[in-house]
Amino acid sequence: MTALLAVERLCHRFGAAKVLNNVALGVEAGSYTVLLGPSGSGKTTLLSILGGFLQPSSGLVTIRGVDCTALPPARRPTATVFQDYALFPHMSVGSNVGFGLRMKGIGRSVRVKQARDMLAVVGLAEAFDKKPHELSGGQRQRVALARALVVEPAVLLLDEPLGALDLKLRRQMQDELKSIQRKVGTAFVHVTHDQEEAMALADHVVVMNHGRIEDQGPPERVYGRPATRFTATFMGESTLIPGHVSGEGRVETPLGHFPATGLAAGTPVRLAIRPEHVRLSSTPDAIAAVVTDVVYQGSFKRVTLAPAAAPEIAVVARLPAESNFRPGQPILVEFVPAGIVILKD
Repeated sequence: MTALLAVERLCHRFGAAKVLNNVALGVEAGSYTVLLGPSGSGKTTLLSILGGFLQPSSGLVTIRGVDCTALPPARRPTATVFQDYALFPHMSVGSNVGFGLRMKGIGRSVRVKQARDMLAVVGLAEAFDKKPHELSGGQRQRVALARALVVEPAVLLLDEPLGALDLKLRRQMQDELKSIQRKVGTAFVHVTHDQEEAMALADHVVVMNHGRIEDQGPPERVYGRPATRFTATFMGESTLIPGHVSGEGRVETPLGHFPATGLAAGTPVRLAIRPEHVRLSSTPDAIAAVVTDVVYQGSFKRVTLAPAAAPEIAVVARLPAESNFRPGQPILVEFVPAGIVILKD
């Protein structure tokens, strides 16, 4: 299947600094893609190139099979929602939503109807005659979303749209964004540095670092079987344990040996263990450790351990909220075999 939006060999420089390095990406129709990465990873630069606000140094951007690399924003089938909403304060909500239609020469009666219909989609039908200052932050965000969607873009671009909201409202808007995307069926490309937000929204996560795509795919796969050390530590949290593949086809580590497949003897590796894959144990092979820190997180406790065999390795475990471990207390744990990911070092 041909991607709705395709990026090939995309590079970009700001002076001597290379901020995008040979990026390739495909976005399918109807998908929710999230570009995830730390500050400086290139995700916002990539979004700006997709929207036509920035011309790449080299590479190709196609939408619906048409080369859009050099097209300005107004001439490509995209719309962008910015973090600051960018609503016109002197206009009513209805006029804000209908502004793009007005720029396209759509008659007043038609654009009023379409603006009302789109406000109903985002749950703000009653706000048509209000001014932006009369609305909450979350409501203004939905108005900006309606204004972008009413022009029926092939791809909607969202630049950290929830970054200015408080935690409770941000989580509420995550649910609403996903619901709206399913209703309208438009492909969304959303930039964030929030891993939880990415997993809550995306059906396609793109993890970026230093201008490159480190990993991409369904969030369940990217989280559960990360392809790189960076993904394992940025998409959620992992303990990384150094080791190497022995002649017996096992991974030898300071904390014991583990099965390895398809790797040559002598290969240096890291085991990546998610906190939920560290569990209490009483078996003879259990790992003896000492608790160094306990943080109550509501539904669980985040417990940091120093293994007796390698106290320099800080193992993070997610244990039941009712557990009563304290710093300095001895503990026996084991790793869930299915949760162990072996990464080349």
